[in-house]
Amino acid sequence: MDMDKRDHLVKTIADFIGMVGKYLPDDVEAALEKLAETETEERARTMYGCILDDLALAKELDRPLCQDTGVLQFFLEVGTEFPYMGELESVLEEASAKATKESPLRPNVVEPLGEHNTGTNVGYGAPYIEYELVPGGSDLRLRMYMAGGGCSLPGRSKVLMPLEGVKGIRRFISETIVEWGVNACPPLCIGIGLGTCAATSAMLSKKALLRPVGTRAESPKVAELEDVIEADLNALGIGPLGFGGSASVMSVNIEAAGHHPATLGVGITTGCWATRRGEILIHKDLTCEILSHKKSLNK
Repeated sequence: MDMDKRDHLVKTIADFIGMVGKYLPDDVEAALEKLAETETEERARTMYGCILDDLALAKELDRPLCQDTGVLQFFLEVGTEFPYMGELESVLEEASAKATKESPLRPNVVEPLGEHNTGTNVGYGAPYIEYELVPGGSDLRLRMYMAGGGCSLPGRSKVLMPLEGVKGIRRFISETIVEWGVNACPPLCIGIGLGTCAATSAMLSKKALLRPVGTRAESPKVAELEDVIEADLNALGIGPLGFGGSASVMSVNIEAAGHHPATLGVGITTGCWATRRGEILIHKDLTCEILSHKKSLNK
């Protein structure tokens, strides 16, 4: 990869990272606006007003919409014919450091146990990068998530006894949000993973969180459970920023996989009202299309 192409790819991704920190994806912003319109409690309406003012100021001032710009996490679906696969890790590291300086992003990465801040959002195992190969493909589909301190606090994963079933899943999710949900700055986007073990369930919950608000699981039974859990959590009345209101969540997305008959793994990952995720499609000629922020960038 010659330096001109490398610099172009680094700049493309760095600019994309900076944009995700300043603009919410279209679906999340639309969900917040809808909740604000339908809310009836006065304190909750005031909080939504503050949130929407923040979004407007972030765009006007070209600044991150939250001071906690999180730890960067990348989820790559990369075609086996994409010509720059071997350099993606170093490109993402360079782009993360570049975005940290130019956007700017708050330096959040501290080295394991030593707590030394690297100052660049790059360090041992950071940013987090997960690859999924697409046989015969030539594009790079890059999804990213800014994992903030608050929204990461409610993250949990556990293996239930199989006979606990749907009731056990609902209880685990509700207890988690009751105990920790207010720390994640609601209304929340909820990702839930169902699998065999704690590790697979946790990763499925992260992938569920990357799905747009309003989408539904392919399995009818899983989609029905999404609606049931969303109703459970809204009934808690946590409301925006924990001040009470009719909605505790913007969405509940579940990704499920076949599991061992003797186990029922369940994981939860949360996104705060400022769920900063983004999706960009980069072609082999390095032209690109931002998929997650079309409406926001045209306002």
